[in-house]
Amino acid sequence: MPAGYEGSPQQYDALRENDVTAPMRDGVRLAADIYRPAIDGRAVDVEFPVLLERTPYDKTAPGCSARGKYFARRGYVCVIQDVRGRFASEGEWYAFAKEAPDGYDTVEWLAAQPWCNGSVGTMGDSYGGSDQSALATLNPPHLSTMVVAVGASNYYHCSMRQNGALEQRFMIYAFRMATTSKEALANPEIKAALDKAFAEVADWVKRAPLKRGVSPLRLVPTYERWALDILQHGEYDDYWKQRGYAISEYYDQHADVPTLYLGGWYDSYARATCENYVALSRAKKSRQVLLMGPWTHGAYETPFAGDLEFGADGCINYNDLRLAWFDHVMKDMRTEAESWGPARLYIMGHGDGSKTYGGRIDHGGVWRDEPDFPLPNAASTPFYLHADGSLSKVAPGASDAEPTRYTFDPRNPVPTIGGGISAGDPIIRPGGYDQVGHPDFFGCEDCLPLNARDDVLTFQTEPLAEDTEVTGPITVTLYASSSCVDTDFTAKLIDRYPPCGDYPDGLSVNVTDSILRARYRNGWERPELMEPGEVYKLRFELYPTANVFRAGHRIRLDVSSSNWPRFDVNPNTGGPLGTERRFRIAEQAVYHDGARPSHVTLPLVGVRG
Repeated sequence: MPAGYEGSPQQYDALRENDVTAPMRDGVRLAADIYRPAIDGRAVDVEFPVLLERTPYDKTAPGCSARGKYFARRGYVCVIQDVRGRFASEGEWYAFAKEAPDGYDTVEWLAAQPWCNGSVGTMGDSYGGSDQSALATLNPPHLSTMVVAVGASNYYHCSMRQNGALEQRFMIYAFRMATTSKEALANPEIKAALDKAFAEVADWVKRAPLKRGVSPLRLVPTYERWALDILQHGEYDDYWKQRGYAISEYYDQHADVPTLYLGGWYDSYARATCENYVALSRAKKSRQVLLMGPWTHGAYETPFAGDLEFGADGCINYNDLRLAWFDHVMKDMRTEAESWGPARLYIMGHGDGSKTYGGRIDHGGVWRDEPDFPLPNAASTPFYLHADGSLSKVAPGASDAEPTRYTFDPRNPVPTIGGGISAGDPIIRPGGYDQVGHPDFFGCEDCLPLNARDDVLTFQTEPLAEDTEVTGPITVTLYASSSCVDTDFTAKLIDRYPPCGDYPDGLSVNVTDSILRARYRNGWERPELMEPGEVYKLRFELYPTANVFRAGHRIRLDVSSSNWPRFDVNPNTGGPLGTERRFRIAEQAVYHDGARPSHVTLPLVGVRG
């Protein structure tokens, strides 16, 4: 630790109290394991700050136990609670949506305990990140600080659904979580049926959309209901505006406490993490910090994402980082957290592209502290699509008048190869990969480049004359038409490596992507079907990133109409989402002329005038 910094030493043992229950406002009792600082086998009779983590993944799991002991030994009471309806807690589980009041009640119950000094901080990842933000929308008086890791801002806009399409990882998630439901743990026959269903989840994904009462999820009705609800609620209505789903709807009511927002560029919550920081750093007076690494979902201590290698600097010691934050905020100690900028970002892409010892691609990167996010010095720069497949800052002219056309058959979707994904294993793999078919990737039928398909359009720059950094939010604007009344358009930003000794054909590495369901082009609350053949302006947001495209590389944009099973496939009929049984082939056209200049807008850093 640098000179002048301090931190809580390991000076205690840890004593665990199992299954301590706290009453919720409706009488349901939630169970927690409580880890207290101890000496000689007895809890220290002193008031300590309290750290709370709420999880649906079993508070007795080895990682939870290790975490509880780590913080207790350093002078915190660490409380890890099973959320409602999971493991030792009473009640019915309905994923994510109902967590706000339970979280509030737990924080205030903890603050009243004799071993609490009145200060309660929260921590947790994924579900445990989202349920923190949910409880914070109710502003509990004793909430002191949060470390929100890979949590939601709005599950409709960028997690369960994305620009109108369903992220199918959550269908997989429902099958996985059902295997540890109360029903499964209480009945061996139900457990066996649900274990078998999860082992066969690839086949269930192929048979999507899910039908009520057909899959073994019918044995756990609340799990089935949740899976069907997120599939069939296509519009942004009151269902999606519940506190546990729509943190962004309650920013004005959100607690004003110091918060560290932690995320990864290849994580499924990358956009949400940045959105929370952007909104709350401007709305609140307390310190808000954004820390974005190169990671996939929760893999903070792993120096790679998919096939991309970042080296030792690309990972962190997660417990030490959280301790630095809590010591600084809750104990007023000088730690490394004091020196972090408002936005601490890992800028990917500084590697040389060679094959590493572990067989991955040396993509590399560096950490950088910034005064804000989006970066104040980033220039939003349009790169235009042209009829010859080029991508450039030069706007199209008359020679680009004819659109580029392709056929989209929803029964033959483009397979997913990497991206910002969680909860998709073993079907959907997160991270950065060369965009060629892999025999072990779901949906791939060959090992050819994805853009060899006739339903994938490619637009790319000339080899770059100098390193070009793209850091921040990214939007795509397509002028497009379809022969169908509804369809999807996808976009994927790619770092195209030139040929080298290790990769003689070069590499096409995915950086970020997204999708738009055309019926929602004018708003999320009321769908509008298309007129076949009419040209529409379609604007949608990709996930943010931070990547240097090295000199000699190309910036590439691939456009298509599917990315499966990352997103559900649009049947193109305009029928009701989640229940439509028919499919239609769509004839698509992307326009790139002077009057209809399709483009991707990139935040360029260090642009020379």
